[in-house]
Formats: sequence, C-alpha cells, structure tokens
Amino acid sequence: MKRRIPLRKRLLVRLLLTSALIAVCSVAATAWLAVTTTTSALKEEQGQDLAADTKILAQLSGYAATHRDWSGVQKTISALAAKTGRRIAVTTTDRTLVADSAPRRTSLPPRPAATIDPLHTDTYSESGAQLSGVDPRAVGPYRLTAGEREEVDLMMQKLRGCYERYGLSQVRIERAPSGRSVLVNEDGTSAEDHYEADCGYGYDAPTRTESRALSALQKRAWSCVQDKGAAGVEPLFLALDPTRDTVPGHFVTSKYSRPAGAGADTDRIVQNCIDSARRAQLDPYVAPVADLFLGIGDQTVPRFDMSPANKAKIVGVAGLVLAVTVAMTAVVATRLVRPLRALTAAAQQPPERHVRVPVTTRDETGILAEAFNDLTERRERIEVQRKAMVSDIAHELRSPLTNIRGWLEVTRDGVVAPDPALLSSLHDEAMVLQRIIDDLQDLAAADAGTLRLHREPVRADELLDQVAAAHRVGADAAGVALVTETDGAPWLDADPVRMRQALGNLVSNAVRHTPPDGTVTLAARREGDQVVFTVRDTGTGIAPDDLPHVFDRFWRAEKSRSRRTGGSGLGLAIVRDLVAAHDGTVEATSEPGAGAEFTLRVPVAPAPAPALES
Repeated sequence: MKRRIPLRKRLLVRLLLTSALIAVCSVAATAWLAVTTTTSALKEEQGQDLAADTKILAQLSGYAATHRDWSGVQKTISALAAKTGRRIAVTTTDRTLVADSAPRRTSLPPRPAATIDPLHTDTYSESGAQLSGVDPRAVGPYRLTAGEREEVDLMMQKLRGCYERYGLSQVRIERAPSGRSVLVNEDGTSAEDHYEADCGYGYDAPTRTESRALSALQKRAWSCVQDKGAAGVEPLFLALDPTRDTVPGHFVTSKYSRPAGAGADTDRIVQNCIDSARRAQLDPYVAPVADLFLGIGDQTVPRFDMSPANKAKIVGVAGLVLAVTVAMTAVVATRLVRPLRALTAAAQQPPERHVRVPVTTRDETGILAEAFNDLTERRERIEVQRKAMVSDIAHELRSPLTNIRGWLEVTRDGVVAPDPALLSSLHDEAMVLQRIIDDLQDLAAADAGTLRLHREPVRADELLDQVAAAHRVGADAAGVALVTETDGAPWLDADPVRMRQALGNLVSNAVRHTPPDGTVTLAARREGDQVVFTVRDTGTGIAPDDLPHVFDRFWRAEKSRSRRTGGSGLGLAIVRDLVAAHDGTVEATSEPGAGAEFTLRVPVAPAPAPALES
C-alpha cells in the first residue's frame, strides 16, 4: 500500500508557503520603501519651502535696511509672491497692514512667520548677519556720495593695476553696500593686504562722509562706556574696516587702553556700547520693525496621510503580486515534483524489472534521475553476475560430485574393484571439491568483511623465498624455471599466510600458463612508501579484451580448459580481496605473445627493533 504524505509535508505545499511568505515580505519591504521615499520627498519639499521663506525674509530685510519706511514695499512683495507662489504680508507690530500679496480683507494667519528688523536680525539672510544682529546692508550715514565713489573707484583701479604688475591678475573690484569699492581675490576674500608698501596706502582711509559718521559713532560709544562705568578705559579710537569679507558686526575696529587687571568684562562692555551706538546711529535710516506673514502662518503642516483610493491601490497591487507569485510558484513546483513522482513510481516497481526513468532536465532533479538510472544499471549487472556465479558454482561442484558418485555406484555394483588407483582418483576429486569450497569460503569472508588477518612484521625477500620454495616442485614438473629477484629487504606489516596465499595463487596461475622452458619471475622492491611485488611469466599473455575481467570470479582466459588444468576461476578474485584487506592494490598488464605481469602494492612498514638479549 502506497504511504500517503501529509499535506503539510508535501514539497508543493512547502514551496507555495515559502513563496507566499517571500512575496509578503517583498510587498512589505516595497511599501516601507515607498513610504520612506515619500516621507523623504515631503521633508525635502518642506526644506525647499523653508529655503524660500528664508530668501523672502532676506530680501525684505534688505529692503528695510535701505529704506526709511515701508511705503514702496508693495511692488517688492508682489514680485516675491509671484516668484515663490507664497502669500506674503507685512504689518506693523500692532497688526496694521502695510502690504499684502493676497486680495483685500483676506484674513491673516494667527501668528507671524518672522519679524523684520535689520538692526536686530537673527536670520541667515546674509553671511555673518546672525552674529552681530545688524544687517550689513544697513549703512545709513556711511553711504558714500557719488563723488566719493568715483574717487575711491579710481584709487582701487590704480591699486589693482599695481597688483597685476606683481602677478596678482585674478584680483577684481567689487562694491560694498555703502558704495565703497573693495579689492577681492578669486575666492572672495579681501585682497587689499598684498604689497602695501610698494602699491601705496590709503585704500582704507575714510572719506569725508565716513569720517563724520565714524566721529559721531565714537562719541556715542564713549558716552555709553562712561555710563557703564568701565573704569580706567581711555577714550576710544574707532577705525573703519569696510572690506567685503569682514564680519559686519566689526564694521569698525576699536582701539583703547585698559588698566592692569581689567578682563573680559571690560571688553564686553566696550563692544556692547559700540554695537548699541551703531544701532542708534542707523535707526533713522532703516524702516520700522514689522511682522512678516507667510502662507498659512504657524499652522501645523499636515502629515502625509494615505487616501482611501491610495490604500485601495496598494492593497490591489499587493494582491496582484501575491497572485502572480503563487501562480508562478505552482507552475515551478509542479515541474519540480513531476520528475520526483516519476522516480518514486520507478522505485516502487518490482526489482526484477529494472525500470529506468527519462532524464528531462539538467538540474538537481535530472542529476538525481541519472544517479537512479546508474544505480538500476549496476543492480542489473550485479544480478546478472550473481546468477552467473550461482551457475558457475553449480557447474564446478557438479563435475567432481558426478565423478565421485559414478565411481562409487559402479564399485558398489561390483563392476569395478576398489583398488588403490580408484581410491586415489576419488581422493583427487574430493580435493578439488575441498579447494573450491575453501576458495568460496575465503571470498565470502572477504565480502562480509570478516576475513581475519594476523599481522606481523614480514620481510619481503623472505616471503618471496617461501613462496618460491612451495611452488618450485610444481614448476620443475612443468618444465618452468621459477626465479626470484629482490631489491633490498623492505618490511611490510601483513599476515604472512594470506600474503603467501595471494602470491602463491599468482605463481601457480603463471606456471599453468607458461609453456615448458619458460620462466616465471617473482620480484620485490620498494617504491616510496609501498612494497611492490611482481609476478611475470613468459607465456602467451592475455588478450586486451580479457584483461579487464581477469579478477572476475569463475573467469578463465581459455574456456576450453578444465578445472584441473585451468583452476576454479577463483584464484585471482581471492588475490584481489586479500590484497585489498592489506590496504593494497593489484593490477595486471600483458602483451599477447609476450607473457603477463601481475603487480601487488602494499604499504611499507618500518623494520622492527632488534630483540634485547637476556
């Protein structure tokens, strides 16, 4: 009865579940990626909006820094609103509308987005403005007249020409917010400190306008220092530093002396007085403080939320992906399972049919099918060999038993007298049976792995002498010379009885196949970590087609030879098993008409230590 596989253990079900799990993970990962990407895009968009808002604030702060009031700001606000797509409104601090890009009576957001105050700014509208809190475009009384600008421009052109003569060709002239020209390098830093001695001084000398403003600032600052009680501070000396890369908060530089022991507090008082004096000086020249309203004001930016339509799309796409995955997995799994079912059906057939399966793929399943077919072929070949072996054994045992039975029957009937010649013939037949049975017993023990070896150190040359002595009489009777050759005296760890049996089988086989006046040579030598035995004869040799079968059981090179002249056909098979039991190998080589050579290779062993004399 065919065993039923539980549904949960079927390969098809497992593949489907695995694919479904993979698809779910893939969809979840894709959804997470989409949400993450969308969130990132939203954040980027918010960052762009923030950058646009900062730019709007910077331009309006610049307007306030260069105008005394907000009367003409409407045109600037309309242009900015059209460019940025945002609603822009400016009011006074008490919410009086100054200008608005939206239609009239449009309500303002609940809170302003920023405060526009060029004298107290904390934005990044201009590089460095956030440090001093004064917009660098607020120059007020320091703005040069047209004549002064022309005078400074001429001086800067001469200075640049001098620099060019010294190889500073990348220097260029730029104009500061006050109208003063300044020299800058290619990277935008001030270039007015190069070659002063050769190119002349005067580029930082204040004009009349700047001198008046600087003098007024110095008076304001010194009055503040005295009011703050900065004891010991000498009168301030303020110098103009109008270079482009100078921090705007240090539009002027100060020099003063302080008594010993005065520290950072004094410096901070002086700097604060300079900053407050500068703001007071610039205040009449800038627009009043105003509030800026942008877009929806300070309302919370709506979070990304999926609409029902988008949710339905995602669910639909996920379902479609799952359906396609399951369908494709089912097709693939069916193709994978089909050859496995064919293998299962072939394996369940009766063994005597030796069913094979078609190989339709070259993947793992196809390799498995090929292995199954190879196994079936080997099993069929072994079955044929087994049947042939049983037939050969029956044939080998039948002949001597038939002879023994026949002679015993005629002796019993009184036809033949039991003389010594008859008894000797019956004894020979019994010995043939005994030899066959012993050979079969050795082969059976080797196949079962129960062949026992009694290992001990053995010298190869002594082993050869013993084998030669045992077979010399038979060789002499056949007219064959038996010769031994040894190269040194290598040792091996072996069962001497079994090794003599293996070499004896080879020698007796060689003597049988060597004609009179021939030679059988038995040799031993060492090659590396092996002891090599060779048995070489000068007989007729073995045909190339028969050479692969010389170690098969019941194989004879000449089928016409009898068991008496050709042996039982088990000798070489026993040699192979005995050598394998000694972890060795045996091989045969032959040239027809030039004899055959059998080579045994077994591991070499160290010579035993000499015994101590008592």
